[in-house]
Amino acid sequence: MKEYPYWLDTIQQPVASGQQSGINIQPPESRRIDVAIVGAGYTGLAAARQLARAGAAVVVFESGRVGFGASSRNAGQVLAGMKLEPAVLVARYGEARARQLFEISLEAIDALEQVIADEAIACEYERVGHVQAAAKPSHFSAFREEQALLARVFGHRVEVLSASEQRSELGTDAYHGVMIDEGSGALNPAKYVEGLGRAACRAGARLAAGTAVSRIDRSAGGWTLETSAGSFDARDVLLATNGYTNGAAPALQRRFVPIGSYIIVTEPLTRADAAAILPRRRTAFDSRHFLFYFRLTSDNRLLFGGRAEFSAPTAESTRRAASVLRVGLARVFPRLASIRVEYAWGGRVAFTRDQLPHAGRLDGLHYAGGYCGHGVAMATYLGAIVGRRIAGEPIEHPLIDDRFPAIPFYRGNPWFLPLVGAYYKVKDWLQ
Repeated sequence: MKEYPYWLDTIQQPVASGQQSGINIQPPESRRIDVAIVGAGYTGLAAARQLARAGAAVVVFESGRVGFGASSRNAGQVLAGMKLEPAVLVARYGEARARQLFEISLEAIDALEQVIADEAIACEYERVGHVQAAAKPSHFSAFREEQALLARVFGHRVEVLSASEQRSELGTDAYHGVMIDEGSGALNPAKYVEGLGRAACRAGARLAAGTAVSRIDRSAGGWTLETSAGSFDARDVLLATNGYTNGAAPALQRRFVPIGSYIIVTEPLTRADAAAILPRRRTAFDSRHFLFYFRLTSDNRLLFGGRAEFSAPTAESTRRAASVLRVGLARVFPRLASIRVEYAWGGRVAFTRDQLPHAGRLDGLHYAGGYCGHGVAMATYLGAIVGRRIAGEPIEHPLIDDRFPAIPFYRGNPWFLPLVGAYYKVKDWLQ
C-alpha cells in the first residue's frame, strides 16, 4: 500500500522529487518584495495570480512542494453549499444572511470554473453533482425538510430519492435514501493545483518551494520574514496556510483548528462494479458527523475517505485510519469487500469555531482559510478576493471581517478534539 496521495501518481511526478512540471520554482531575485504569500495551495496561488496580474512583485513561500497540503490531498469534491446545513444557517443568521452565504458557495464554483477555462487547466473537472446519503431513516426525513427549505429560501433545487429508488444513484442498501444536488463538481486536485501554480507563474509570481517561513516580524517598510533561504522584506503578507498554520502565525493558530482527514483508494474496479456502485459517477458523502465520502477516479478506482482519526496524520495514524476506512468501505459496498486497497494517506483540514470560512487581517497580516472541508472552490475564490483587496481594491465581502475572535483557551494545540470526537460519536448514535 502506497502511503501518499493517489493523485500524485496521476501527474507523473516522482513523489520524493521537488520538481514539478511547468512550474517555475526558484528563489526570489530580490530580498525586497511587494507581497509575500505563505502557503502554495489553492488560496495562496489564486491570490498570487491575482496580485501578479495587478503588477505586484509576489513570492509564494512553501515549506514543501507546491500543493503539499490539503490542495493535493483532498478528494476533489467541489461542493455546493457551506459546511453548515441550510437549516442551521437560517436558524443562526436569518434567511437573508443564510441565502447570501449559500449563494457565495455557488459563486465560488462559478469562479473556479472560470479560472479553469481561462487558464486551460486540464484537471478532469466535471459538474457531476453530488449525492448525500441518509445514514438513518430520520436523516432521510430531514432531507425532505431540507429540500423544501432550499426551494423556499434559497431558490435551489435538489432531488430526493427514497431507499427503494436510490440504486439509480448509489449501489448500496446501507443507506435510507439520498439527496442529489446537480450543482456540485469533481476534479483531480493535484492536476488543478499544478495548473493554478503554472497560471500564477505565467502572471509573473515566483514560487519558492522548499522554503519554510519560521518567523514574521514588523519592520519599517512592512514585514520581515525569516525563512530557510534567509530573510525577506515585504510590504504585505498573506497567510494561506489553513490546516498547516504553525507558530510563525500564532494569532491565526488560535483561530484555525487542524483536523485530520484520511483517504484510501482501491485498485481499478471492473466497469461493472464501477457502474453498479456509482452509476452517474457523482461524488458522494453520508449524513453522519463522522461521515464517509467517496467517488470514482477517472481510471475507475474507488476513493473512500472520512474522519477516521482526529489526530494529526502520521504513518501510524494513517494505517489505523486505513483499517477503519477499509471496514467502512466493505460495509457500504459489500460487493467490494475483497477489493485491494493500493493507496492510503492523510491530511489536515482547518475548522473554525463557527464552521464558516474567514478572511481579513489579523495584527496587520492578511489571511484566508478555515474552509471546514469545503475548500476546493472556496479557497480559489477567497484567495482571489483577498488578492484584490491587497492590491488596493475597496473590497467588501460577507466573509471578510477583520474581527475574527480567537477560540478561548486555545493556542494551536487542539487538546479538546477527543472530547469533540466523543460528543459527535454520541450524536451519531442518538440522532
